[in-house]
Formats: sequence, structure tokens, C-alpha cells
Amino acid sequence: MYTDYLLILFSLLFCFAGLAGCIIPGLPGPPLNYVALILLQWAFSPFSVTFLIVWAVIVFVIAVLDYMLPVWTAKKFGATRQGIIGSIAGMILGVFFTPIGMITGLIAGAIIGDLIAGRQLHKAVGSGAATAFGTLLTIGIKLIVSGILAFYTVFEAGTYLWVSWS
Repeated sequence: MYTDYLLILFSLLFCFAGLAGCIIPGLPGPPLNYVALILLQWAFSPFSVTFLIVWAVIVFVIAVLDYMLPVWTAKKFGATRQGIIGSIAGMILGVFFTPIGMITGLIAGAIIGDLIAGRQLHKAVGSGAATAFGTLLTIGIKLIVSGILAFYTVFEAGTYLWVSWS
């Protein structure tokens, strides 16, 4: 019985870490939320096997898109290799200055990287905006998926706790 409560506690911690991980680079948002589901499953089996498999596939696809979509949009709009590297470095540095700093660092890094590569300012700004768009798009997709998984986690955990304490 106490093991169930401990698993639920860890599940909720993973759930909220997953939501934060959608914005903070280095933390895999949706995979952490999926681990939260698995912990609940281990505690009291609220989900069907089909449900878990479908969400595993969705989380895998989102994890791949998380790495591919920003690079694809950057390349589509002409970002150079240095621009892409600059955007990643700028985003990581910007995280230390709030989420807005992350976005600003991403754009500035992409522009600086493209300028170092010899691109004209207007082209560097365009590819910087495209890189930012791709990154913001993946953040939005991750937040939607993690939000849905967080809802299932909190709802099922809350229901189990309500029933077990009544």
C-alpha cells in the first residue's frame, strides 16, 4: 500500500518535471511524462496496454521531431551550419536568463552564427527567425503532448487517492 503512494509521488514529480522539460533544454519533456504513466501503471494499473503503446509511439515521434524540426526549418530557410550551432549555443546560454532569454539567445545565436559564416544581415535575420519558429513549434507540440499526459497522470492518481482514502 505505501509502495503505491511512493510510486504515485514519483509519478507526479516526473509529471511536473516533464512539463518543465518542454521548455528547459536538456530535460526530455514528453518522455518524462510517459515515465509518470509507467509509474502509475506499476502502482495500480489504470491504463490499458493499447493506451500505453499508442502513447509510447506518440512520445517517440515527438522526441524525434524535437531534434529534427528546428534543424529542418532552419535549413529550409537557408541557415548555415554555424547558424544552427549558434542557435543551440544561444538557447543554452539564454536559459540562464528565463524562458524569454532562451528565445532571445536562440535567435541571436542563429543570427551571429550566420554572420560568422559570411551571410548578409537580412538573410541571417531570416534564418534566425526560421530557427526560432521551428524551435517554438516543437516546444508547443511538446507542451500539448505533455499536458495531455499530465492530465491523465494527475486524474488517475487523484482518482486512486480519493477512492483509497474514502
